[in-house]
Order: sequence, then structure tokens, then C-alpha cells
Amino acid sequence: MGICRVEGDQPRATRAPMPAPAKETAETPAAIGVHGAADLPGITVTSYNLEVKDKDGFLGDRASGTAFRSFVRDWRRTLREMGKDPFDEDLDARISKKKLDKFLAEGDADAAAVVQGAIEDFARNLAHVAGRFLSQKSWREVSHIVVGGGLIEARVGELAVARTAALLRADDIKVTLETLRHHPDEGGLIGCLHLAPSWIFSGYDGIVAVDIGGSNIRAGIVRHNVKKDPLLKNADVCRFDLWRHADETRLGREAAVDRLVEMIQGLVKKAESEKLSVAPFIGIACPGIIEADGSIRRGAQNLPGKWDSEHFLLPERIRSAIPTIDGHDTLVVMHNDAVVQGLSQRPWMTEVPNWAVLTIGTGLGNASYANRPETKD
Repeated sequence: MGICRVEGDQPRATRAPMPAPAKETAETPAAIGVHGAADLPGITVTSYNLEVKDKDGFLGDRASGTAFRSFVRDWRRTLREMGKDPFDEDLDARISKKKLDKFLAEGDADAAAVVQGAIEDFARNLAHVAGRFLSQKSWREVSHIVVGGGLIEARVGELAVARTAALLRADDIKVTLETLRHHPDEGGLIGCLHLAPSWIFSGYDGIVAVDIGGSNIRAGIVRHNVKKDPLLKNADVCRFDLWRHADETRLGREAAVDRLVEMIQGLVKKAESEKLSVAPFIGIACPGIIEADGSIRRGAQNLPGKWDSEHFLLPERIRSAIPTIDGHDTLVVMHNDAVVQGLSQRPWMTEVPNWAVLTIGTGLGNASYANRPETKD
């Protein structure tokens, strides 16, 4: 994945959508085991799930995976009017990223024009959204933006990020754009390691991690491999299960949670049979604003059923269904999915004081971070 540097002056902040968390002190230690915590060991989550609006609605909606597909449809419609639509699918059909990549590389001029037009339109929107985020108080000092999410696994996504960097450069906005180093399917799982207490790294091989998205639910066993690199650069997903819930009709919340529990139980059983030491810890990445009690305040509208309710506590549901792992009480910690995916990039951001992440999925996730020097006794 490439890195694109953009130079110039950043726009200044106008307001903070959420107050900045308190810095870590002897009286306010980093939170371990607290859902949606702002202060984590060595790092502060300064914001996430920003909802920046203009007269036409939420800006993030214009730079999501859904938005990219709408641009493909718009360009196809234009060519249809000319009698040149190169795609066999219906106009509203979901065209895979793999097929878009193939059309871009091997298709005729009309096919390539559709994909290139969508990339250009999407990049302009993403550049505009990034610029607006950089004008928020919590993003004021951000010098690096990591772009994650499912779109970047495709060549069309990589090109969109590169074009976005060029557009930001043209607007004289100083920020470095880079794509997530892990595969997007794994970043949201590996990032859960940064929610875990330190004793896990000396006593166990890995953890159970869950990434809940608007289209898929992923679960995996994540090995920290801390002996190879203490910063967790060598962390990997050694067991993996994926369920595309978006393909289910009339799926409710309870059925989705039951399926998730089955996925976790299956992974733990598999690990035990293979003598892989799994900690009694489950990290969950989930869309929305996560409250300390494990409820979701808002932002889970793309999940099946009603998840954003003060009466629905997903971590407690998981813990009650899986009370122990390896004979010890299970600890479940949940945070926003963009926050967690961004945390997977943390080992490469140790020298960057302030950085952020944008995740291009069903929606556009976002989070920003400030590295803190570790306190010494």
C-alpha cells in the first residue's frame, strides 16, 4: 500500500464535536476494560464518529463505499444514454470490486471510462470530507490520515486515495495520506489487541476479536507475536470466520447476536483443539458511539435490528453466553469500529503526535488520536 504526502497549510478548527478526553495522569490512568474509552495505554482517542454536516446532510455519506458505487451507476447511466454501457448487469446491480479492477486494467475505453469517472468523483468528495474534518478542533493537529475500509483492498480504492492526495495537495492542505498496512478484513480484528490488558501478552498467544460492519461480521483469533516485535507489528489473524449478514432477509438483532456467539464459540473450540493459548478476552469493534456501559448511543443504523439502545448491552450478552475461556472469567471490551481499525496502524505511528483514520465501508468511519509519552514510575 502506498503513501502519498500532501503539503501546505491546514485549515483551522471551528468547533469540537466532542470534548477532548483528559490526559493520562496518576489520578486518571489509562482505561482497561472500559467500553469506548478515550484514554488507552499511551494514546488518547481525541474523537470518533464525527457527524459533520452541511445543507445537504452528513458529509461522510458522500465518501463511503455506497457513494462510490453510486458514482459507478451514474457514469453507467450516462453511457447508457449514449448506447455504450459496457456492463452486463442491471443498472442497480452490485458490481464487485474485483470486476471493477478488471475493467480498469483490461476493459475497453468505455468500461475504463466508467471506473475512472467514479474514481475521480469519489476522490473529490473524499478530499472535501478530509478537508472539513481537518477543520474540526479534534483534528487540528493531525498530520497523517490512514485510509482503511473495504474499498482500499481493490486497485480502484488505492487509486482513489492517491487521487485524493493530489487534490489535497492542489488545495494546499498539509497532510500525509496512507492506506492501512493490514488487509481491511484483518485491521479491525488486529486493532482489538490495543484494547487488551498487558497481562495477555505474557500469558497467552492471542485473543478473540470481532469486527461488526454494516455488511459483514468478522471474528478471528489474533496472535500478538510480541516476542517478534513488542510494538505488535507482527500481529496476525491465524483463525478467521466471516458472515455476510447483509445477504440475510428480515434478519433481526437477536438472531445476529446468536450467530456471532456461535462464531466465537467455534473459534475458541478450534484454538483449543490446536493447542493455541487464547486469553479470556474478547475485543469487539462495532459501529456507533459506544457508551461506558457497552450500549450504543447512535450510529448503528446499518446493523440488523435496533442496536443503538440503552437497554441493549452487546458485551454483556457475549459475556453471559461465553462466561469463561480457558477456565477463567471472560473480559469483553467494545469500541467503535473505526477507532479499532485505526489502532491496528498504531505501531507505525509512534513518531506521529497526532493522526487520524478514515474507513471507507458501507459508511465512512472516522477517528483521531494523540500519542502520549508513557509515564514512568
